[in-house]
Amino acid sequence: MLKLDESDDVIKWASEEPFMIVPYVSPVDNRWHRYFPDFFVAIREGDKVKNLLIEVKPKKQTEPPVKKKKVTKAYLKEVMTWGVNEAKWKAAKEVCAHKGWKFQLITEIELGIR
Repeated sequence: MLKLDESDDVIKWASEEPFMIVPYVSPVDNRWHRYFPDFFVAIREGDKVKNLLIEVKPKKQTEPPVKKKKVTKAYLKEVMTWGVNEAKWKAAKEVCAHKGWKFQLITEIELGIR
């Protein structure tokens, strides 16, 4: 948030705004849910404005879980989390494509946090 506030190119930003609801179907229960991306950001690029939806997640949650020899509760939770996240991000990308926006995942790596 500080980086957004300090950037001269950021025109405006908002976090988890209720107007940015992305509907998606969860693969866990096959029902519709509402996803609120972490940030909406409008960035100045020359004479144009670029709109972004940004989701901040730990790097581990942005990749499919590594298949385990033994199925544990922890592994099943990782699989469910990945499936839900993947469904959310697919829906967000579709909304962004329709609006001419971009969807971006940011992890601790892009933020410089180790």
